Amino acid sequence: MATIEPKLVTQTAKELYIRALKVLPPDVKAALARAAERERHPRAREILGVMLKNVEVAETRGLLVCQDTGTPVYKLRIGRGLAYDGPALLAAIADGVKQATIEHPLRSSVCHPIDRTNPQTNTGQRIPMIDVEFVEASGYVELKMMPKGSGSENMSFLKMLTPADGLNGIKRFVLECVVNAGGMPCPPTLVGIGLGGTSDLAMKLAKEAIWRPVGSPNPDPAIAALEAELLETINGLGLGPMGLGGDTTALAVQIEYAHTHITQNPVAVTLQCWRGERAAARIYPDGRVEYGF
Repeated sequence: MATIEPKLVTQTAKELYIRALKVLPPDVKAALARAAERERHPRAREILGVMLKNVEVAETRGLLVCQDTGTPVYKLRIGRGLAYDGPALLAAIADGVKQATIEHPLRSSVCHPIDRTNPQTNTGQRIPMIDVEFVEASGYVELKMMPKGSGSENMSFLKMLTPADGLNGIKRFVLECVVNAGGMPCPPTLVGIGLGGTSDLAMKLAKEAIWRPVGSPNPDPAIAALEAELLETINGLGLGPMGLGGDTTALAVQIEYAHTHITQNPVAVTLQCWRGERAAARIYPDGRVEYGF
């Protein structure tokens, strides 16, 4: 049986962290360019232009797009037909984060929640956050990375609605979250929404939504219609880039959902800043690694 070597996972995790901070996904750059083209407010159009120039300079000179290296979040997806040591793979990802932080070097933002001591490795108790799932695909491991900056992660919300709140209750809560967040998550944001499940699953689904390419609709027509309606409403609020006014408060609204209990309807919202940073790789037992987004 083909084996996934932890050393290869360490190298890939390290590379993904650095890539995510330096090279934005093409869908994010395209969404920013479209927003700049249709923006009617001069100041907002100027801000979007600065964001696009920031990306260009960072990629041309090999610099970080933003100094906030975030909390490292990984998704590990393990396919069929592979031999692997689970704990070793998790340790390998953490080692990759440490190596990226020390060798690049990257700013270390991870600290103890009480005494605030910082090991200067961007790792610690349960960090990096690693979500593990098993998938139908065979013959490779998929590793995805997202640096979740503090400004956007602080703008995460959960509300346990009831069925009586209905669809309007969902819409109202999402809009309240965006308005209350204002400019703090560095808009235009990606608005990730998790519907249903349990409280913890709803939050997981909200973050799952912002891994999707910008503007990719949910395959469920009713959910896709809600995404489109919320995006139009949010961009009609006038908050604009960096909360300073304009037509573009969000680049996308994306929703993931789960079935839930008949007496509840959890709704979670998490915002991702305008950079939409993420990177991905497929790792094969023969040592090949294919990088992408």
